[in-house]
Amino acid sequence: MTEKKQNYDESSIQVLEGLEPVRRRPGMYIGSTGTKGLNHLIYEIMDNSVDEHLAGYCKNIFVTLEADGSATVEDDGRGIPVGMHEKGVSAERVVFTTLHAGGKFDSSVYKTSGGLHGVGSSVVNALSSYLDIKVMREGLISHDRYERGVPTVELINGLLPTEGRTRKTGTKINFAPDPEIFDSVRFKAEEIKSRLHETAYLNPELTIHFKDNRGPFFEEQTYHEPDGIVGFVRDMNASKEAITQVVYFKGEAEDIQVECAFQYVNEFHEDLLGFCNNIYNAEGGMHITGFKTMFTQVMNSYAREMGMLKEKDANYNGADIRNGMTGVISIKHPDPRFEGQTKTKLDNQDAARAVGKVTSDEIQHYFDRNIEELKAVLAQADKAAKIRKEEAKAKTNLLSKQKYSFDSNGKLANCISKETDKCEIFIVEGDSAGGSAKTARDRKYQAILPIRGKILNVEKASIDKVLANAEIKTMINAFGCGFSEGYGQDFDITKLRYDKIIIMADADVDGAHIATLLLTLFYRFMPELIFQGHVYIAMPPLYKAQPSKGEEEYLYDDRALEKYRKNHKGNFTLQRYKGLGEMDAEQLWETTLDPARRRLKQVSIDDARLASSTTELLMGNDVPPRRDFIYEHARDAALDV
Repeated sequence: MTEKKQNYDESSIQVLEGLEPVRRRPGMYIGSTGTKGLNHLIYEIMDNSVDEHLAGYCKNIFVTLEADGSATVEDDGRGIPVGMHEKGVSAERVVFTTLHAGGKFDSSVYKTSGGLHGVGSSVVNALSSYLDIKVMREGLISHDRYERGVPTVELINGLLPTEGRTRKTGTKINFAPDPEIFDSVRFKAEEIKSRLHETAYLNPELTIHFKDNRGPFFEEQTYHEPDGIVGFVRDMNASKEAITQVVYFKGEAEDIQVECAFQYVNEFHEDLLGFCNNIYNAEGGMHITGFKTMFTQVMNSYAREMGMLKEKDANYNGADIRNGMTGVISIKHPDPRFEGQTKTKLDNQDAARAVGKVTSDEIQHYFDRNIEELKAVLAQADKAAKIRKEEAKAKTNLLSKQKYSFDSNGKLANCISKETDKCEIFIVEGDSAGGSAKTARDRKYQAILPIRGKILNVEKASIDKVLANAEIKTMINAFGCGFSEGYGQDFDITKLRYDKIIIMADADVDGAHIATLLLTLFYRFMPELIFQGHVYIAMPPLYKAQPSKGEEEYLYDDRALEKYRKNHKGNFTLQRYKGLGEMDAEQLWETTLDPARRRLKQVSIDDARLASSTTELLMGNDVPPRRDFIYEHARDAALDV
């Protein structure tokens, strides 16, 4: 047992000074210490430059991944103020060493902004082994440097030293993420490029220059999208059959700028992305709600005016009307409120009103002049409504024919506890591995659900085929929260029976393919599981090394094996696990099930454009690119250990 502290008095109260709270609890500020949080450091610095662009000063941003592993972000904005602050030191020093300090609180300086509202620069500084900054302002180059958030440059009468004169203006920041904080300090170029491209779409007058100097292949890209979000939508639909043009409108209401673009394609799901102040809101929010509500009302009114809906007919629902829609809604809000530090959902009620008003005005203005486009949209909605009604009957019939018990006809080995926040379910591929997992598990909190082989690819399947799949029906019943054909329709996250849903497949390409098919099911029919952080992927080892003397060691990938070979002295035998079924119950517990020793990858969706294009790649009909992607990224993810 842990020894209890006897005295709780004034000496027990700790005050964390300066940036120490950030280093102590980095996840509170950047979401995680995995790849997602690591890349977020670049985004925070870049967002400051984007804010300068929105204020009308910055036209170019330069993002470079340096050969030494550091990152450089430079812009041609006004440059961070370096003059004397009322605190008695340079304003730049205040910005980089004080939480909640910056120009974003002054509406006369920045009408709208993204980032972490005054903590971004200081957070990056706190989580970097070093941060070096040069400010070009008022003809001078001012310099400052920090190591783990602590300044190393001596001020001169409270001001920064200068390194010469220049005609340029702007800020150049070079920093190296701290290996004491992050699981890995190698930035992921593909995710960063996607975010930069996304930012270029949202800011058509901005040019972003990217370089990757790390090798082995050096890369240089320039992102400039003068067509803005119209180009964004067109790009997302590049491989799809369009049935309308890209519809674009913008307007302003309640001091909120609203911009929207959408297009209909010949596919039956919607892809609607929301942004506030250039920040992607993965779970949507009030701006998305405002658009959906008003768009549904307007289109139903048109349907009745044109005789597609009779007086006795029920309205089309929102999902009917948006089926086949790919869209981007971007707003600029002077005072946004988000649910959570990572800004996944916008919470402002005025955003719903503003987007609703602009949508109502502009949509009617557009469709009154484009009747053929209107007919195409309503025909799509009518087709979707008929399919929905047919599939609702199929759903009722299929689910009523065979009422599953909570044990799902014996497939599910359920846990004893009903404490949802402690329970977890492992989805295990194969009867052999399922049998070992059932024996190895902690029966109180761990449930095991074996599945056979690769489940249905739901991306291209109709609802009746999805619900006819025995493995999918078993999972729906086991989770307890239902499913939806669009975000949040017939899905109730409060009824989820397990805090963690853990995909446990073999540590090879086929296992990764099975995981991908399961993730597609969750993404399309239970997306809130992912958005709220309930989905994980187990990391079983690839090898077991047994030295002639000493304890055995499990190795989780080829890099770990290479490191073991370099560091281990003496002979050892090596066992390679071809699958989970080769492990006995004790080994499976030690490596994959034991919460104290296992490794888990938490699944999240952070990048809108990358998520959309990746899903299309993975679930399309072109097999070779899908297999290449799975093989390359099979073991990429943030660890939850």
